[in-house]
Amino acid sequence: MRLSQILFTQGFGTRRLCAGLVQHGEVRIGGQVVDDPEADFDPEGLVFEVGGQSWPYAEKALILLHKPAGFECSQKPKHHPSVLSLLPAPLRERGVQPIGRLDEDTTGLLLLTDDGSLIHKLTSPKHHVPKVYEARCKHALTEEAVAQLRHGVDLHEPGGRSEHVVAEGAEMADEHLLRLTLVEGKYHQVKRMVAAIGNRVEGLHRSRFGALALPADLAPGQWQWVPSPRAVWGD
Repeated sequence: MRLSQILFTQGFGTRRLCAGLVQHGEVRIGGQVVDDPEADFDPEGLVFEVGGQSWPYAEKALILLHKPAGFECSQKPKHHPSVLSLLPAPLRERGVQPIGRLDEDTTGLLLLTDDGSLIHKLTSPKHHVPKVYEARCKHALTEEAVAQLRHGVDLHEPGGRSEHVVAEGAEMADEHLLRLTLVEGKYHQVKRMVAAIGNRVEGLHRSRFGALALPADLAPGQWQWVPSPRAVWGD
């Protein structure tokens, strides 16, 4: 594949702009400047540098972001900046979007991709992909209340109906910290489940998505590549 075409598929701008990046010596491969836009490379496994930043070729992007509080998981945010503003321009140009959503005040592990099929698989309840949340609760937790979450609580839905939802896992990390494992992604689900046991969430953090745990050394606002969707499934 032509080098300019590789840059184009990775979100570095129009074909003309990508050719210009190469011609102006902004692209390095193997530590060497490549200034011929027509130079041919096998994209599989290719790592190149643009403006001094290293980029692996990825047919479909999969990104893990440590979401800070104060950001909306939307391309058109209403009240706060979009999480997409935390990503470099090439990823935004590729059209990556969050896999599911975290509330503006919720922190932690957020996955983003430009693979629509993967978004469907990871957000569909039938695939039972577990997500782990740590909820800081206003009132002290009891074993009885936590057990109630494991057995299920009723969430009131629009139209007067209610739905019985069950936590795959629920445990007390300390007197005020609840660790909850869910396989669904209903609106404000953790907050509503905690409210159903007579408590209130004062801080919410997602620490795991499928087999992926939030890296301890990834600071809020930072991101990293996920090498393969298999890392989410744990294969």
